[in-house]
Amino acid sequence: MTNQNFRVRPLTVNDAHEWFRLRKLLWDELTDNEHRTEMLDIFEHHETQLVLAAEIDSGKLAGFLEASIRSFVEDCYSENVGYLEGWFVEPEYRKNGIGRRLVNAAESWAVSKGCTEMASDSEVGNELSLEAHQNLGYEETSRLVHLRKNLG
Repeated sequence: MTNQNFRVRPLTVNDAHEWFRLRKLLWDELTDNEHRTEMLDIFEHHETQLVLAAEIDSGKLAGFLEASIRSFVEDCYSENVGYLEGWFVEPEYRKNGIGRRLVNAAESWAVSKGCTEMASDSEVGNELSLEAHQNLGYEETSRLVHLRKNLG
């Protein structure tokens, strides 16, 4: 853990390179083109998409959070639910409250958009993510395993 001063703020176009770098650390199975396509889509739908950056004193981004407003979310009771799409803090900056501040800012944004619920997901077996969510008051509602068969 590196003890750093940081601020959480909306991502700007000037942060695109750092955001791309951090996204690749979180979602390493995506190709560079898939990342770029998703990033452009987020910028084009700013009314229902949010990206927050955690900037440390040096100006470097130590983490980010992507959130959206979804019209339907499994196990939620309302329409237009705030959703934590992705959330990442570099390992050396964890345990400084960065993740908590990112999530709190996303929740405030969702409330400002009229949401009464916030939801998220985590891969089965990602105990670190599950624990982080639970530490912020999120409750597990169900588990789902996706299956496929190649028919070709």
